[in-house]
Amino acid sequence: MTVWGGLVRTARPQQWTKNILVLVAPAAAGVLLQPERLAAALTAGAAFCLASSGVYFINDVRDVRADRLHPQKCRRPVAAGVVPVPTALAAGVILLLCALGVSAAVSSALVLVLLTYEVVQVTYCLGLKDQPVLELVSVASGFLLRAVAGGVAVAVPLSPWFLVTAGFGSLFMAAGKRYAEAQLVGRTGLAVRPVLRHYTLTYLRFVWTLAAGVLVTTYSLWAFSVHDLSDREQSTWNVVSIIPFVTAVLRYAVNVDSGEAGEPEQIALHDRVLLLLGVLWAAALGASVYG
Repeated sequence: MTVWGGLVRTARPQQWTKNILVLVAPAAAGVLLQPERLAAALTAGAAFCLASSGVYFINDVRDVRADRLHPQKCRRPVAAGVVPVPTALAAGVILLLCALGVSAAVSSALVLVLLTYEVVQVTYCLGLKDQPVLELVSVASGFLLRAVAGGVAVAVPLSPWFLVTAGFGSLFMAAGKRYAEAQLVGRTGLAVRPVLRHYTLTYLRFVWTLAAGVLVTTYSLWAFSVHDLSDREQSTWNVVSIIPFVTAVLRYAVNVDSGEAGEPEQIALHDRVLLLLGVLWAAALGASVYG
């Protein structure tokens, strides 16, 4: 592997699928088909792609010694010595700064949201990842800030129900991932991450059950108010969207409970039923807003 190949691999472009969350608020507000606002939302998504890749570089530099002792993470380009530590650190800083520059092309408010994301995620890499509960909130905030950034980029008001739904949906996925990792440790004894020593399966199960309950409740309340955000007449499709949404949450919970909920985007792409439910949910919500 060349240094350039190592840089690309360290940037983890496969993780950029998370940034589709930036489009959720503009889509729900019914403005995604407006060229200027679509361009702003896509620019915000690009900024988050740069920022998230920059964070991965910082993370791999911070963990280089531990990764070299790990049976799987030792293959990471920085740990394997393919990408020198100074090069990786420089690439991370450049990407973080470029992300802020790209977001500045949209608005100062988006810069603030992105800067908050970068500060929280870099702090996570530098030590917050070892603090129980705080690390869960940190991981969840990454998903939430993406959703907030979409609304900020296109200058649409964010419903309180939307914010609570996005927040607890993020916590549900973060806690589910930790639950799966804790089960993996129990089965194999493989040290996945140090913070898991502070959690029990019962506690993590409590967290994602609580998050799922709030998520379903607040989404249902939000779905009844979608038409208010798009200045359209009341539609039954926003209520219909609750059905595939709740079913998808239950389906995702099957993956969580079986210990298979690793990266959320991998579960969504490999579980065809979950993917179909996502399409049905998007179609119902789209019919409500754009129909």
